Amino acid sequence: MKILVCISKTPDTTAKIAFTDNNTKFDANGVQWIINPYDEWYSLVRAIELKEADASAAIHLVTVGGADAEPIIRKALALGGDEAIRVNADSSDSFYIASQIAEVAKQGSYDLIFTGKETIDYNGSSIGGMVAELLDLPYISLATKFELSGKKATVTREIEGGEEVNEAELPLVVSTQKGMAEARIPNMRGIMAARTKPLKAVEPVAAETLTSVAAFGLPPAKVGVKLVSPDNVDELVHLLHEEAKAI
Repeated sequence: MKILVCISKTPDTTAKIAFTDNNTKFDANGVQWIINPYDEWYSLVRAIELKEADASAAIHLVTVGGADAEPIIRKALALGGDEAIRVNADSSDSFYIASQIAEVAKQGSYDLIFTGKETIDYNGSSIGGMVAELLDLPYISLATKFELSGKKATVTREIEGGEEVNEAELPLVVSTQKGMAEARIPNMRGIMAARTKPLKAVEPVAAETLTSVAAFGLPPAKVGVKLVSPDNVDELVHLLHEEAKAI
C-alpha cells in the first residue's frame, strides 16, 4: 500500500503576526515555522500507525513550497515518512496547490491520500476535496477515526450532533482532524535517518490560480476589563447597553 500525506508549512501558533505591503503580504521576518498540526498530528501519525500494522506500506510526503520548506519536511521524514516530494512553487491559492498535489498523486498511483482538515494559517479546508475531485476519487472529510481491512476503509467523521460512519474502497482521499491519532515526537534514530531519506524537488505543472489576497487584517485589540460594584446596578445596566453591545 502506498500512502501520500500532504504536508504544509505554517507559522508556529505562538508567532507574532504582522503584514506588509499595505496589508497584502504576510511578514515572515522572525517567524518560527512548523508542520501544520492537522497534517502532522493526525494525517502523518495515522499513516505511520497503518505502516506499523503493515510493514509493506510506504509513506510518501508532498508539499507545495520553496526550499525554505525543507526543514519541516525533514521533520516529517524523521517522524516516519519514507520519502518526500516538494513541488517548487509558492502559492496560497487552494486550487493551484491542489492541482500540484493531484499531479504528484497521479504519477505515484497512491492507494490512500491523507490531508489535514485545514491549515492553521488560511483555514480554507478545501484542499482535500479539490484533490479528490481532480483525481476522480471518493472523499471523506473531517475524519476522527480510520480503520482499514484489506482495501475497505471504515471512516468515522463528525456531524452535527453526533458521528457518521462511512465505508469506501481504496483508493480514497481523507481529511483528518482531532481524534484520528495521538501526536508523536521524532526520536534520535528517526532524526538521523531523515538526513538520508529521499527528498525530491519537482517543478510545478501549469495550473490556474483562482484566488488572490486582497488584504489581511488583525482582529481588534482587546479592551480593558471594567469592574462594577455589585451595589451599582445602574452603572452595570448603562455599560451593558452602551458599551458591551459595541464590542
